[in-house]
Amino acid sequence: MSERITTPFGADSTAAEVVSGIDLGGRRAVVTGGSSGIGVETARALAGAGAEVTLAVRDTAAGQRVAGEIGGDVRVARLDLADQASVAAFVAGWDGPLHLLVNNAGVMATPETRTPEGWELQFATNHLGHFALTTGLHRYLAAEGARVVQVSSSAHHRSGVVFDDIHFERRPYEPWSAYGQSKSANVLFAIEATRRWAADGITANALMPGGIMTNLQRHVTEEEMTRLRAQVGATDFKWKTPEQGAATSVLLATSPLLEGVGGRYFEDCDEALPGIGDPRHGVAAHALDPEAATRLWAVTEETLAP
Repeated sequence: MSERITTPFGADSTAAEVVSGIDLGGRRAVVTGGSSGIGVETARALAGAGAEVTLAVRDTAAGQRVAGEIGGDVRVARLDLADQASVAAFVAGWDGPLHLLVNNAGVMATPETRTPEGWELQFATNHLGHFALTTGLHRYLAAEGARVVQVSSSAHHRSGVVFDDIHFERRPYEPWSAYGQSKSANVLFAIEATRRWAADGITANALMPGGIMTNLQRHVTEEEMTRLRAQVGATDFKWKTPEQGAATSVLLATSPLLEGVGGRYFEDCDEALPGIGDPRHGVAAHALDPEAATRLWAVTEETLAP
């Protein structure tokens, strides 16, 4: 077993603290969902360290407002992860090397919704969209080696990838199981991408940002949040600020401590320990299963094949 990665930072660290002293001049970054929540603070930290940052967002007007507020070399491009044509258009519009890809955007606990292809929306957005984006950009990521950052969640404990019925065609739809499955897929992607692309110098890691009140919760009532916290014994739950929530993403994208490190899952700026009996912390064994990672990649390629 490889040695666990720990850093001088923790749950209260901010993205700005994590990137302090790191020069990203000449580096190019893409942050999906960069116009709200922790995406804004991730982009702000990367741009503040000198990177050229592209906000890949559904709402380009909101993206332009954020870009103007952040300052620096921040660009905006349209990307709807639930729409494969939109993903293809973003890839077609990219040119030149890409050093940092932060797959940050996502939807959570949505009512049962299907894409025109019949795919369950959370899996389609959180996994399939990011898979198509990242693999589509592979040649640019491989130009100089790159880091891919997968924003997952402790909700991955709720479900592994149910290969026999990924899109809830034969089982009752349950929003949190669907979300958990998509977040497990985010971790499994990091494992398999690191394995497949090692020769290109590309590494991918996944993370739990912590609990942050953002637009991600727009489908969840306060009563539902209270019920969920009680369910997992989180009566002492402490919310992070968006600046703290972005810290682990920025750490994985920039820290020298992560040079050459891939296929791992982090929380609170450290590599997570195995999650045993506490669904709020650690990483579930099903999310680190290399066989499941390889199988998911194959299933995803088959799903997205023209």
